[in-house]
Amino acid sequence: MKKFDWSDLDVRLLQLLVAVVDRGSITGAAQQLEVTQSAVSHQLDKLRAITQDPLFVKSGRGIVATAQAEALAARARELLRQIERFARGHEFDPARWQTRITIAANDFQRDLLLPGLMHRLRAQAPGVTLRVIPSGVPRLELLRSDDCQLIISPRPPEGGDILQKRLFEDRYRVFYDPRARQAPLDLADYLASEHASVLYEPNRSLDLDELLLRQGLPRRFGVLLPGFSALPAFIRGTPLLATLPGLLARQTLAGLAHAEPPLPCPTLPMYLIWHARYQQDPAHRWLREQIEAGVAPALADRRG
Repeated sequence: MKKFDWSDLDVRLLQLLVAVVDRGSITGAAQQLEVTQSAVSHQLDKLRAITQDPLFVKSGRGIVATAQAEALAARARELLRQIERFARGHEFDPARWQTRITIAANDFQRDLLLPGLMHRLRAQAPGVTLRVIPSGVPRLELLRSDDCQLIISPRPPEGGDILQKRLFEDRYRVFYDPRARQAPLDLADYLASEHASVLYEPNRSLDLDELLLRQGLPRRFGVLLPGFSALPAFIRGTPLLATLPGLLARQTLAGLAHAEPPLPCPTLPMYLIWHARYQQDPAHRWLREQIEAGVAPALADRRG
């Protein structure tokens, strides 16, 4: 394969490649870049000549990126971020920020904090696109590979290049359907009941579930689900108990009753997590500040 002639590449070609990969169509890329479809097609031909790769092939009525295009787009995103930081220097104006930010968060923290962040971005940084992906049990590689720029999770991955800040902490409550049962009377009733919980990954339970098992307090689980949002449909009309973060009472689990657990439970901390490469970046620091500023209003709204 012919080597790249790097002198033929420029920022616009990198932006074009990323736009077509992200949108999955010539039309969508043209709308995002505010140019004509013929201009996108012409620039794509130039990229194909440089890379010696078709980059996109027909798939049904649309197009799909080749493996080479996907790999190049990932490198292009990082280059564009570096160029942006180089051009911006130490000055940062959120109103002029044009980028896509990816945040990894599971449904609890996603629904609690990120709608407020989106409203702040629309008001102060309208050029920023917010992408949210599930974090599962967060992996170091998510941040090291720049697949996301921030993680919100109670489980910070350990690494010397990973930074974190506690956003808030929550207390556990026992949720149940009051039409199907009453709150557990005591620990014996609690342990004898059937339970529901969340399992993000095989053999990796929630921290509380693992803690109770280590303390010799095994429970019988009737259902294990991939996220909190699925739980209400399984709990309603059943005697199932679910021991979960209390803030879910005014959010995902609204309508279910809840009570204090009949056993000591630790609090649930929530952390904002990022890679050290962004520690001093003005834009990233501003973004972290916006998330932190949204915590108090979010908690006040959920707690009434």
